Amino acid sequence: MAFLIRTIDYTAAGREIVRERTVAEDRIGVGRAAENAIHLPDLAVEQNHVTITAIGPDALKVEAVGTLGFGLNGRTTQAETIDPREGAEIELGSALLAIAREPDGTVSITIRQAESREGKGDALAGFQLASALPSKRAMSWTFAGAILVLLLSVPIVTHLTRTPVENDPESDMPGQVVFDDAWSSGELSMAHHDLENNCEACHATPFVSVQDATCLTCHEELGDHAKMPRLAAGMPPLSQGDAIQWRIAETLGKEGPLGCVSCHSEHEGPVRLEAASEQFCADCHGDLDTRLTDTRLGNAHDFGKKHPQFRPTFYTRLGAEKPMRVSLEREPVERSGLKFPHDVHMDRQGGAARMALSLPEYGAPLECADCHEEGPEGIGFQEVEMEDACESCHSLVFARTASGFRSLRHGDLDDFREDMASLSRSPRPQLGGRRQRPGEFARGGAYYSDFGRPVRSLISVNNALQEGGVCAECHIRTTTGGRPDLVPVNLPDRFLMHGFFSHKAHEDEKCTDCHEAATSKAATDLLIPDLESCQDCHKGASAVKTSEIVPSSCAMCHGYHTPTMPWKPEDHPDLPEMPKDNIAARLGVVRK
Repeated sequence: MAFLIRTIDYTAAGREIVRERTVAEDRIGVGRAAENAIHLPDLAVEQNHVTITAIGPDALKVEAVGTLGFGLNGRTTQAETIDPREGAEIELGSALLAIAREPDGTVSITIRQAESREGKGDALAGFQLASALPSKRAMSWTFAGAILVLLLSVPIVTHLTRTPVENDPESDMPGQVVFDDAWSSGELSMAHHDLENNCEACHATPFVSVQDATCLTCHEELGDHAKMPRLAAGMPPLSQGDAIQWRIAETLGKEGPLGCVSCHSEHEGPVRLEAASEQFCADCHGDLDTRLTDTRLGNAHDFGKKHPQFRPTFYTRLGAEKPMRVSLEREPVERSGLKFPHDVHMDRQGGAARMALSLPEYGAPLECADCHEEGPEGIGFQEVEMEDACESCHSLVFARTASGFRSLRHGDLDDFREDMASLSRSPRPQLGGRRQRPGEFARGGAYYSDFGRPVRSLISVNNALQEGGVCAECHIRTTTGGRPDLVPVNLPDRFLMHGFFSHKAHEDEKCTDCHEAATSKAATDLLIPDLESCQDCHKGASAVKTSEIVPSSCAMCHGYHTPTMPWKPEDHPDLPEMPKDNIAARLGVVRK
């Protein structure tokens, strides 16, 4: 008997190649071994896997040589008899052997490789649970509909049917929308973490971007960077692409590039608010004067390369009602109303140092910290109080009482005059009613009262407001309504109103490294460091950090918003209208 063996292969382009050969034998072998009539180079096939034997004109016996068996018409067997007229398909590894009888009576065996979709799983697919379920397309549409109903329709319906209540971001409000948190694009930042279950606190109107008015519900104490019209005028022009995007965004309810959400984005995870980049500030301030021609702000884009000189705010005239903001380039003079030479008090060999050494409160020459006490968090300094910082040396004691000493009250001339009036009304010491005897020089005697110190002390107090008096040691004399008076003391509690500075961050430095107090001979010296002294250590954000250089972005010293209301001149166009300034004009005198 002869077998027609037909092999079907495919080229890379998909073209079919058919090769035929005839084997004139009654029994042929199939396996991975090359001596088999049908050679299958597949590791899933044994060396000698099956034999096909002709046992009659219309019968073939297929037997497995080993124990693996073979696949026949979708089932596994070890031996089977096949009728070529009916045909059959043997599966060995990835090869399929189709047995049939040709028209001329020859038995043909057609060999081809099984396609990937014709694996064993496809044959068993009808017996799996998936065959009993709806199709994937049907289930996809079903789930999509359920999502739309539960996560879109339900939130919309509950929003439209709920009873509106006043927005309260600090607590869960009644009648909240159901399932609205399913549409959250991410977790809230750490600052807004408490609002995770209160979407209505920010999203007051469905499908509308968060509005500035909603943000101000909580952040009403924040001021604008400048007036909105000036902010818009000071911004650089948008690129064509950005302009198109903003027009689309504004059509959908967004409030434009000056809105809160243009800078403050949410749902980006539990992170802290990051400081604005240097470029964020430089976009406007790098060439601000080209757009705002009336601005008083100098251009700035890099602290180490381009930054205007500092302009501290202080009093430039004696008794002035308002401070002025003046650049250090003009070498300004401060008029605080005091006479105070720092060099005298800081001279470690001078009289002030020797007096401090003799006092138990000090025991050492004076230092800056003896008078200047840092404020909270090392920002600024607390007000210098005469009673705490000065009276140890500059005593105002004018009388001794049974319980101690009497001192002139400091700070209010009306109180001072009352103290003087009470001194003039106080009873004179008794000198005794008997005749004095020679040698009686004790206190209370006529001799002592004639030549003792109390009389000279009283004269000094009475002349306190005169030249050389106790008040004139530190204060500047003047006349008000024909009466002796003192120039009001004006001490700013903060000089650099538009920048943030922390002394705590510079605690390793000496005060005199930045402030030239040791050589200052008059209170008119403005002891504020200039720009160049800061640039010795601080450079721009792009600078390389070293042991001596600190890269410093704009946000290190400046904030975009103004939570502490800065002083604002009436004619200053670059600051929004705000309440009264927080520079205390401490007059020191209450006039009625």
